[in-house]
Amino acid sequence: MTDQNLFAQDGSVDHLVTREQTAYRADVTNGLDLFLTRQRTILGGIADDALEPAEAITRLTAGGKRLRALLCYWGFRGAGGPAGASEPILAGVALELFQAAALIHDDVIDRSDTRRGSPSVHRQFGALHQRNRWHLSADRFGVSAAVLTGDMCLSFSEEQFSDIGAGAASGTPARAIFNRMRTEVMAGQYLDLLEEAVGPDRTPADAAERAQQIVRFKSAKYSIEHPLALGGALAGADASLLDGYSAFSLPLGEAFQLRDDVLGVFGDPAVTGKPAGDDLREGKRTLLIAHALQGGSPEDRTLINETLGQAALDDDGVARLRDAISSSGALQAVESLIARHSEAAAHALGRLDLEDICRSALADLATAAVRRSA
Repeated sequence: MTDQNLFAQDGSVDHLVTREQTAYRADVTNGLDLFLTRQRTILGGIADDALEPAEAITRLTAGGKRLRALLCYWGFRGAGGPAGASEPILAGVALELFQAAALIHDDVIDRSDTRRGSPSVHRQFGALHQRNRWHLSADRFGVSAAVLTGDMCLSFSEEQFSDIGAGAASGTPARAIFNRMRTEVMAGQYLDLLEEAVGPDRTPADAAERAQQIVRFKSAKYSIEHPLALGGALAGADASLLDGYSAFSLPLGEAFQLRDDVLGVFGDPAVTGKPAGDDLREGKRTLLIAHALQGGSPEDRTLINETLGQAALDDDGVARLRDAISSSGALQAVESLIARHSEAAAHALGRLDLEDICRSALADLATAAVRRSA
């Protein structure tokens, strides 16, 4: 990324953006609290022990930036929806629950010990098993309980989205977007898992092409494009506006995920909340790795293929892989791609016919998405 902020606005409506976003975040948080309180009542009526999955979901959804919910809100407002309406609040809660489900399952798949600086959900359940000195495997219990908790979270997301009513009913544009979002992210997650298994059997060129597919379908669309479109659809946006939203949000989403890939290798653990080089230990075949295999020396390619995915990789091993990735030109190539995607998104935002407050809010979210350090 260059130091220039491609999404900079004049700042005259910043206080209005802040006021609306603060109110909306509070509404989403309150909505989550109310929804999960109702679910705990149902689960508590089954058994006290059945409350633990809901408690894990509550802990996980208490944090986060609410990026997807905020995009939904400003998509709604940009299409003429009024501030304070219930539809984007309920949709925002549904998106937060869907994101939580994806994180729970992702951490199981990646064998991640931490999430946002705290133990991941499967590690929390494993620790619960150990504290109570229960029988059989604590690790297996933790993984199994986390899978069920993620499934519960998916069910909660659907229930909350359905509560929107007629605007989210079968056959509506909003329902089509919500359904497609869920299908695409599951497909993208599978492709990501598949790449780890195939590993060095793909040519570097094929690996780069598949990595770009994963960027788009595992993250870019569900993190940025679909939430924005969902909000627009709930406010009755026409096809032209939704196309304009997509022209802005899809390249932004790809830049967002590429930034995440860079942080997964080069991020500061004190900021990211995950161990240094975690993506290297997990064997993530990202575009960063594909470019490193394309541009690296034979020795560096051998190092990457033989070392990537070693769960016991120590700090020295992480440092060697980082050096190989940097010296190959891969980091520079991905940073350049982030910049190009960001520029495309900025130009598309400039072409959208939006009120100043909506344009400024989307510009701020775009800047935060691509220039973040966590």
